Amino acid sequence: MLLVASCYFYMYFVPVYILILFITIVIDYYAGLAIENAKPDRKKQFLILSIVANVGILFMFKYFNFFNEQFAHLTDFFHHPNPIPYIDILLPIGLSFHTFQAMSYTIEVYRGNQKAERHFGYYALYVMYYPQLVAGPIERPQNVLHQFHTPQVWNTDRVIYGLQLMVWGLFKKVVVADRLSIVVNSYYSGTDGWNYLIASLFFAFQIYCDFSGYSDIAIGSSKVMGIDLMQNFDKPYFSRTISEFWSRWHISLSSWFKDYVYIPLGGNRTTTAKWIRNIVVVFILSGIWHGANYTFLIWGLLHAVYTLGELWIKKSVNNRFVLKLVFNRLSTFSLVCFAWIFFRLHSLAECLHKIREILFSIKKMVGQFYRYGGVDSLFLYWNSLTSDFNVVLSMFAIGTLLLADWQFNLYEKKFSGKAAFMFFWICLLIIGLFGVNGHEQFIYFQF
Repeated sequence: MLLVASCYFYMYFVPVYILILFITIVIDYYAGLAIENAKPDRKKQFLILSIVANVGILFMFKYFNFFNEQFAHLTDFFHHPNPIPYIDILLPIGLSFHTFQAMSYTIEVYRGNQKAERHFGYYALYVMYYPQLVAGPIERPQNVLHQFHTPQVWNTDRVIYGLQLMVWGLFKKVVVADRLSIVVNSYYSGTDGWNYLIASLFFAFQIYCDFSGYSDIAIGSSKVMGIDLMQNFDKPYFSRTISEFWSRWHISLSSWFKDYVYIPLGGNRTTTAKWIRNIVVVFILSGIWHGANYTFLIWGLLHAVYTLGELWIKKSVNNRFVLKLVFNRLSTFSLVCFAWIFFRLHSLAECLHKIREILFSIKKMVGQFYRYGGVDSLFLYWNSLTSDFNVVLSMFAIGTLLLADWQFNLYEKKFSGKAAFMFFWICLLIIGLFGVNGHEQFIYFQF
């Protein structure tokens, strides 16, 4: 039933794309069996075959046109037409997610951490399990596969907890993220640097609530059915360092790159030059994983620079006061927000223009304070902000979110009885009153 439901769920987008999933499932299913049964010197060959097949499909649908465009620029430079035609195809929804999940299966079988799944239906369900099929969390086979074999019985507490997570995720999506998207889209389309700054700050919370909201709904709906998925977010904006941020943000992806790229390259148990290389490679791949665009590449490189700078400062500075002054929640959040500009906008020219306008507005405001004590202009801008209903509601939503994240964590503390009843219905009431009743797609569906 779960497999049929997952097929229907995926085919609701573009039905024919189920064939892409079917091809990768067949390849990896037989690759897993071949790896387990092969002689030691042949195991790696089957692993490489599986990885090439998965990466090849991902490249064809997600990156082919991007690299073809770069090749066209090269041929234009030499005054020759590009002989390779572009492919007019729609990116299959969640392709990067289920491709990485499928790859983790063959890698874990190769490493001996997971027995090859003999039942084709169970393996197909591992790849296609609908709660996390299109936007994660990216699961490992040793966490999920055995749960599909385990008989499930009704558990009221588990169902209530799962429903709480689903409602909390829906609250994040339609009350916070979708409300913020109205402000972000409007202010980024303006012409004022302060508007760009507000839009950049709000986008940080929009993408967090949008993605973590989906993860909560996925984890909650799965828990209702008795299947435990891994935690994907852990209050990332309370991080004091960039390294801590990446241990709290999109945990399933960051741990995937750590286990399958960073550590195999040598991790930090190598020379300094190779360690730097490993960090840069991981963040470049993380950026490119999100999309075939130079803005994502810059986003990844920025986080690589942040991480390397953090490591250098920690190694060079011994003063605890200075370290606390440099590494704190405000500085980390500011760096993350700056990088989000490249994640949100579509071209480097647009990013640089808006950053320049933001810096010009800040410089102008500082000059007014220095020369005239220009508090009035700040109050005027604040009054213009608070006259926008969507901005005020967004500020209230962000405050509610931060307070909730600070006071409790739904992954760790389970409500029961009256507390669960009140939480459930208050969230539903706020969703009904203040939720955006539109058709805003989840941001991470595009990846």
